[in-house]
Amino acid sequence: MNSVSSAESTSKRVFVNVTALNLLISVLTSGTTSNPPRPALLPPSQQLALAATLAIHPSLTTRAQSEYRLQTSALALKYLRLVLSLVGPINGNVRDVFAFTTVATSSRRGVRRRTTGDGVDTAKDDLDSMDLDLANASSVWAKAHDFWHVVGWAFNCSVLHQRRWAWWYLWLKYIIDVLEKDWTARAYMHSQEEGSEEDPRDGSLIVRYLSGSDSAAGQERRIVRAIFADGSTRAKAEFPEIWRNETKERKHDTDVKKTESKLNIEAGNWGDYMNGGSSSSDLEDTPPPESPSKNTMRATDSVTSIPDVAAPFGGSESTVLRLRLLSLLSTVSALLSHTFVPIPTLYELYLEQIRPLPLPQFFLFISPSSMQHLHRAAASAITQWILRSLIASSAPLPHMDDLTQATLERCYLPYPANTGNISDNAKVSLCVETLLRLLQRHCGLEWTESLQKNVEKGIEAREQKGKKAGKGKGKGRNDGEEERMWLRGSAGRIKGLVELVRSQQEAIED
Repeated sequence: MNSVSSAESTSKRVFVNVTALNLLISVLTSGTTSNPPRPALLPPSQQLALAATLAIHPSLTTRAQSEYRLQTSALALKYLRLVLSLVGPINGNVRDVFAFTTVATSSRRGVRRRTTGDGVDTAKDDLDSMDLDLANASSVWAKAHDFWHVVGWAFNCSVLHQRRWAWWYLWLKYIIDVLEKDWTARAYMHSQEEGSEEDPRDGSLIVRYLSGSDSAAGQERRIVRAIFADGSTRAKAEFPEIWRNETKERKHDTDVKKTESKLNIEAGNWGDYMNGGSSSSDLEDTPPPESPSKNTMRATDSVTSIPDVAAPFGGSESTVLRLRLLSLLSTVSALLSHTFVPIPTLYELYLEQIRPLPLPQFFLFISPSSMQHLHRAAASAITQWILRSLIASSAPLPHMDDLTQATLERCYLPYPANTGNISDNAKVSLCVETLLRLLQRHCGLEWTESLQKNVEKGIEAREQKGKKAGKGKGKGRNDGEEERMWLRGSAGRIKGLVELVRSQQEAIED
């Protein structure tokens, strides 16, 4: 009888959550149609923080036993997105709402009713701490050590637990949206307050996350390692699950798994989450991703059998979020180095993670398409920093990171790697290729005989230096063949780009 009462109580609470979230959404959006728009009404900060936990907690996502539970998660995220778009990060007080805290201080006090803009109620909060466990000891803000713990764990899930990652992706993408918009808004305020002693950017959420981490030596390395977390033994140990048994799911029949549909929260499509058993104790660990067998590869067409170079980092969606965080850290370090680390130190940390990667994953992070997710100054500076660690010592150092065609021709284009390693020469070529693309995209590239000569000289130098590495004793016929393919593929794209610039220039002149 007690178990029945408990189940009924839980069902009622979930129903209340759905009803409450729908009401909050209605109240928030009610003023948007008036002319002029009325100030948006927001609940206490603690309830906004609770919504962020409801959007990701396992009991409402991966282990949800009813559609009402899934709706709770979806509505919570929808509400948070509406707050960000309609109210904004500063009026929404995200710096305090999304603060990580210990269990002892996890109680957040808000105002019983507050409005945005000039109508903000400054009265003291008389709302007692919410009794709900998810708002306190079991909240994501209390369970996680800090933001970077969440980042590292989420990216571990992108590699090891794809079903759990489907939810972490939506949550982390939203938080990164918040971080970027909060920084942008405060940067604009700073530009309008010249001469002010206080810098609004110091109050940004990203600065709080950077300064709120442990002050122990090496903490900046931990932050960067979180962004590159790859599900390895070390990454799992450093960034463990947030909730106990978080990756366990309700058991699913084999036939159900075979017909699993894609999760699409916005469209109300819950995939196969509603097709399993209903017992909360009927749980199983999510299996690690399996490599396709040879038979499977034969059964697929040539397009789907191409290896996903982003798979070791959780796929393209995971990679894009990683790049956005790298870009944000670069911006903060460049403009507010006192809050984190100076730019050279940060780029050295990036180098430690990117340079040792195998060629496919190396190019994943420094390719022209990936660099589109970074501010152009950061994209150029990071690529040059990595390139300077690989290029021959005879290459002259540029005076600054500002990328020009003259700098490219004098310091980078004609040179091989500082070793005879084929992989290193391929990485030099890939960096040169990215710099050429960045220059063409942002500044324009002009064909000259000097450009043509330096491009050809560099391609030949890297090819010849790589050949020497393959002549040692015991070298097999296929040793370095994959790396050589990367080297020659990059050389071909560089030649193609220069030829395209030349033909376009000749067409204009004609």
